[in-house]
Amino acid sequence: MRSDRRHRFRARQHAQGRRVVEPGSVDTELRTHNSEVVQQLIVSGLGDIERLQSRDIADAIGYIATRPRHVAVNEMLVRPTEQV
Repeated sequence: MRSDRRHRFRARQHAQGRRVVEPGSVDTELRTHNSEVVQQLIVSGLGDIERLQSRDIADAIGYIATRPRHVAVNEMLVRPTEQV
């Protein structure tokens, strides 16, 4: 998503009281839905790092969802420690 489109998306979400979570590399079955070429690019780019688990993202969403309405968590980037 291009930067200006992403900014407009976030502005709409914020206006509607929604929050955005941007996960890094998560170890899910969705990775296997990519073509072999894309999977090789992911491995070459990330190497053999310990990826996030779905429960890590669920914890982040749980944190955001339980904040009082007056607390704005505008953005949360959650990624593996080794992901640069």
